[in-house]
Amino acid sequence: MDITRRNFVLVSAAGAAAALAAVPAFAEVPKLKEKKVYKVGFAQSESNNPWRLAETASMKAEAERLGYQFVYTDAASSAAKQASDVNSMIAQGVDVIFLPPREDKPLVPAIKAAKKAGIPVILIDRDVDHKMAKPGEDYLTFIGSDFVKEGQRVAEWLIKKTGGKATIIELEGTTGSSPANDRKKGFDEAIKKEAGMKIVASQDGDFNRDKGRQVAETLIQAHPEVTAIYAHNDEMAIGAIAALEAAGKTPGKDVIIVSIDGEKDGVQAIVDGKIGAICQCSPLFGPIAFKTMQDYAAGKKIPPFIKNEDKFYDGDNAKAEVANAF
Repeated sequence: MDITRRNFVLVSAAGAAAALAAVPAFAEVPKLKEKKVYKVGFAQSESNNPWRLAETASMKAEAERLGYQFVYTDAASSAAKQASDVNSMIAQGVDVIFLPPREDKPLVPAIKAAKKAGIPVILIDRDVDHKMAKPGEDYLTFIGSDFVKEGQRVAEWLIKKTGGKATIIELEGTTGSSPANDRKKGFDEAIKKEAGMKIVASQDGDFNRDKGRQVAETLIQAHPEVTAIYAHNDEMAIGAIAALEAAGKTPGKDVIIVSIDGEKDGVQAIVDGKIGAICQCSPLFGPIAFKTMQDYAAGKKIPPFIKNEDKFYDGDNAKAEVANAF
């Protein structure tokens, strides 16, 4: 066969077109067909605290109520395992994947792999880096709280409570996670506006009670002049209470603690006078997550961010609200 340069170009173009046609390509999030029973995946990041347990229970309960097949995994605090779990769900042919990404960058390849396989992903409680993956394009949406606002709200309460004068230790959440990044941003920016408020130390406590206690012990020893502690979640705040008491300080009197989440032990600590205030971050995603999935299957337009509205607890309402906390 005589192939001229022009014929070669035509043949090459035709071959490339055929190759592209053989591979599913989605300029947007893959579609989801309406049906009675879905096979849904939920790739949990870890199950080492009450917040995560409440989140899993909410997702499982809603799936069972709807009669859906629920595929559950626990990454045991490993971003690498969580990515592997997502890939396993892709191989199992789930219809949709709900994902709370442990960190904002390592889970992006798995999200894009799901997209390539034609499976829509819905992020809950944690987002990913939008420079690497975009809502409405690589995944459907992010359902969660305004983490920046959470940090701002506890900062504003602390400023008012202390009259704008405090020496602060900050216990950060998991490095690279969107809640830790944004809760720090919201709090730190609010504190910087007050000349009498100073953050003297800030360190990762991994959203974990015991690690939060260990980090707090070290920072309290280095900064005995501390008058306030900001913990990115209640588990670390409760760890900080233990650290303060071990150091001979009285939580709530010598050192004011503010936190985020609203778990029952945390709200009870407000009632007991050991924590000053907590901005809630609800883990009860089941109803809103599955409603979003159903709306998408029905052809409704889904916004890139669906905000959870959160309560705020302090001495004025904690006693009345503790029974409703998770």
